[in-house]
Amino acid sequence: MPSNQSPLGALPARFRRERLLIVGCGDVGMRVVRRIGRPTRVMALTSSVARVGELRAAGVTPLIGNLDEQASLTRLAGIATRVVHLAPPTSEPGDLWWRDMRTVALLRALRRRTTPVSLVYGSTSGVYGDCGGAWVSEAVLSKPSTPRAQRRADAESAIRHFGRAAHVRASILRIPGIYAPDRVGGTPRGRLLKGTPVLRAEDDVYTNHIHADDLARAVIAALWRGRPQRVYNVNDDTVLKMGDYFDLAADLYGLPRPPRVPRSAAQAEMPLMLLSFMSESRRLLNARMKTELRLKLTHPTAQTGLLPSPQ
Repeated sequence: MPSNQSPLGALPARFRRERLLIVGCGDVGMRVVRRIGRPTRVMALTSSVARVGELRAAGVTPLIGNLDEQASLTRLAGIATRVVHLAPPTSEPGDLWWRDMRTVALLRALRRRTTPVSLVYGSTSGVYGDCGGAWVSEAVLSKPSTPRAQRRADAESAIRHFGRAAHVRASILRIPGIYAPDRVGGTPRGRLLKGTPVLRAEDDVYTNHIHADDLARAVIAALWRGRPQRVYNVNDDTVLKMGDYFDLAADLYGLPRPPRVPRSAAQAEMPLMLLSFMSESRRLLNARMKTELRLKLTHPTAQTGLLPSPQ
């Protein structure tokens, strides 16, 4: 059997059962589990023994392993027909600070035996860098400006090479800010309660968002509908600058709007991570997601998505 041929292909349809491996099975991964909606055995790689019970309770087979330890990944070879890779790159500095060695380790393990039919990688829209507020399609060349985004861009390159060499349908999802009322830290409420300032209108930047449930649905759609080595912007239809987004949230939650400050004051008062988000402005186009993945957003705007769903 060719290494890229699915072992399910020779079986009658009634006996076929997909085997899905989720790498980085956090909040979004668990939402994928709850929405998979087809006969599928789901496995998840975890480095935490403490999560074994939680995963089993959700019907997931836990596999103990660590992307930072290549030897622990040997059992992943040939185990899955489809793979979702949501694990972040390492943040450790080093000689190869721009490489995502975790993705390299995963792909080495997957190459050892029959490769999966499809692979979905959760990247970041940060690989585009600052676009000065312009509209950005997937055809725009990436120009990552932070070490974090550079490692994501390196992972994308490795995923695409793997897809071409192993004849795997590899989809890359470029993901902006993820939110959901039931997600830890998933709404602006915490920042609003702290009174964290935002930029004044003349200094403000465009931001993009996606509800965590819609992201999970996009992952599933890409597993079955994604085109080979294809990039997809995965974002909702909201078009807001960052300050306006927090103003909207404050109004929805009945909280005071955040103070506005000039960029010079923000640079003196805010953490570097927060400043990095305030230094890049772009508006993501999501037409490819809607047409090729055929995804209809449950929460097309932040105005509906920021509020808890009625019981």
